[in-house]
Amino acid sequence: MNEVKWLDNAVFYEIYPQSFNDTNGDGIGDFRGIAEKLDYIRELGCNAIWMNPCYDSPFLDAGYDVRDYYKAAPRYGTNEDLKALFGAIHERGMHILLDLVPGHTSWEHEWFRQSCRAERNEFTDRYIWTDNTWEAPEGMNALIGLAERVGACGVNFFSHQPALNYGYYRPKPDKPWQQPADAPGPKATLEAMKDVMRFWLNMGCDGFRVDMASSLIKNDEDRKGVIALWQDVRAFLDREFPEAAMVSEWGEPDKSLQGGFHMDFLLHFGPSHYNDLFRCDKPFFGGSGDASEFVKTYRENREKSGGKGLMCIPSGNHDMYRLAKYIHGDGLRISFAFLMSMPGAPFIYYGDEIGMRYVEGLYSVEGGYERTGSRSPMQWDGTENAGFSSAPAEKLYIRLDPDNDRPTAEKAMADPDSLWHEIQKQINIRMEHPALQSKGDIDFVYCEKDSYPLAYVRKDGGKKILVVLNPSGKSASFAFSGVPGKAVYSYGGAVSAEGGIITAPANSAGWYLL
Repeated sequence: MNEVKWLDNAVFYEIYPQSFNDTNGDGIGDFRGIAEKLDYIRELGCNAIWMNPCYDSPFLDAGYDVRDYYKAAPRYGTNEDLKALFGAIHERGMHILLDLVPGHTSWEHEWFRQSCRAERNEFTDRYIWTDNTWEAPEGMNALIGLAERVGACGVNFFSHQPALNYGYYRPKPDKPWQQPADAPGPKATLEAMKDVMRFWLNMGCDGFRVDMASSLIKNDEDRKGVIALWQDVRAFLDREFPEAAMVSEWGEPDKSLQGGFHMDFLLHFGPSHYNDLFRCDKPFFGGSGDASEFVKTYRENREKSGGKGLMCIPSGNHDMYRLAKYIHGDGLRISFAFLMSMPGAPFIYYGDEIGMRYVEGLYSVEGGYERTGSRSPMQWDGTENAGFSSAPAEKLYIRLDPDNDRPTAEKAMADPDSLWHEIQKQINIRMEHPALQSKGDIDFVYCEKDSYPLAYVRKDGGKKILVVLNPSGKSASFAFSGVPGKAVYSYGGAVSAEGGIITAPANSAGWYLL
């Protein structure tokens, strides 16, 4: 696998395009709106973007229900507009990952329409169909009664998302419709997805964040089949697009990295204990929680993946509650001191840098349900609709935070003591020290159950930096054999060291040379 050097110091900004910046007054963000704000993103310090799905879609699941992989959604602009956005990003020395959704399409996709026909055609086996209209694929919900062909079609998540067929790792003999991964139908599906990737890489994107990358092959408990599938994709990319970056939504780095991904996401579901830190009744960074299970799991995954660990830790994303729902004030700054000092590329969800809040009580918009409150329009300034759009308020994609004192980028940038400026400072320092960047090693030196602080050493070559994080409301100490040197970053006061004991002030964070 070819290395992608720009990932070594990448700091990503996640853009949910429909909620970011609207330039044509229809209440929905667009490509030109993103282009207008690139300097804002760059000034914050981010040098890479992950953009959520921007393909043509009926938007029953916010664009994760793709109707045409080769066409930009008209609500955002044209393919040429998207290509121009790629160019504007590159002009600023930045990179962009598109969100690839390989597991399913919309039921309006032409592939699915053709797959529904009774006569065999090149799309008959593009999706997972049983041979009995009354039998759903095991472990899946299904579409029944929509096709002239006999059979039920498995779906992923919502009922309008028929699952693409990449085969079964262990087809059951009594289920002849379960095709092996090397059967013509599954192989054609994979080749079609390679063509999609080829199209957008030729257009100018720098790679992909892959939605639910581990789920493509069925009856594959150990993920051996899906690892082989992604190794096939990796070989294709190495031949044709060796600089293409691949980041997986998987949550098992030992498997995803083996499959050829450069980085993996730490998920908010599953066994990672990520939510122990940020999203639970007593989050660690809220000042009264426990990080020990997170650290234990992180260490285990890091060991299994040969020292690379769960590479990407996001501040949040479109699928989870906003960071500011559970964590406030000093806790937000210390949370980002953690995110910006961990291995792998950090991801900032749009608006988290200004402390945007989860908007309570919203009706579901485009399949958002409880996630809708985390997808509200970006709050730019104090003008109409917080500067997001000139449309009437009732036409906005999602209702704004109604609080007149809602945070805005304008206020944050004008206040030198704001969260925005704290994050900017953290990113700039991270960029100056390879030990703090993606590939730097990590050694946890203190993390006990229900205790503070959290402390770890980042390393690169002969350089070492001690990170001490104490989001609790009282000072906290731990034994440490080294002596902290100069603080390259400090918030809330510096640590003291005496007799092999380091004490961190309440509500503090610091990065110290060793």
